[in-house]
Amino acid sequence: MYTINSRVRYSETDERGQLSLTGIINYMQDCSTFQSEDARVGVEYLDTGHRAWLLSSWRILIDRYPKLGERLVVGTWHCSSKGIYGYRDFVIQDEKGHDCVRAASVWFLYDTEKNMPIRVQPEDTEPYGDREPPLELGPAPRKIAVPETYETGKPIVVARHHIDTNHHVNNAQYVDMARESIPEGLKIREIRADYKKAAVLGDVIIPHVSQGPDHVWTVALNNTQDDAYAVIWLRTEPEEEAGPEGEKDD
Repeated sequence: MYTINSRVRYSETDERGQLSLTGIINYMQDCSTFQSEDARVGVEYLDTGHRAWLLSSWRILIDRYPKLGERLVVGTWHCSSKGIYGYRDFVIQDEKGHDCVRAASVWFLYDTEKNMPIRVQPEDTEPYGDREPPLELGPAPRKIAVPETYETGKPIVVARHHIDTNHHVNNAQYVDMARESIPEGLKIREIRADYKKAAVLGDVIIPHVSQGPDHVWTVALNNTQDDAYAVIWLRTEPEEEAGPEGEKDD
């Protein structure tokens, strides 16, 4: 497992003084990016070869939200690859080695010159070392079902701060848009994200928000032709039921 050490900064916290949802995803993205950079197959290397690893899907389980000032270890490892896909897992742990966040992700290798996915070759994953077993996160459907009934949220115009080095909306930004589309006072405990199409600067994203049983929400982030850029599934609980975070001692 490749790891980086961090400490929750004030700029990364939300209104509760805990690591924000965007901060959690950014920690994991940064960890995998640093592993690629240290292995000399990072952003510049991929850009020179007209290739990019693009995220296909996330599943993120948040056991607890780290608090301001906490020291954390963020870890990631390559699990396997098949066809165009690569599979990578993540953990965020506290100083005592307890899991705060566990996540599984699926990526695909993309030819940026031909604008098409390409098969993963052994040399694409060898720099990441030996494969390690995936996390046991429990069963979950592979696809996110999009309900037929929904409420339409306020349109979002893609701005420069949404864009990453691939000139697309960064995957964490879609999750944040979904979070902003559901009611306040809910703590997100599980995220499933399915990325369909890349939004770029100036695009208009229209949230279609559906509420299911047990505080489950599905947010389809669509374009003006009603095609999805991303579908985000959120399992939440009311803040008053969530209880205090970070009190576990053993």
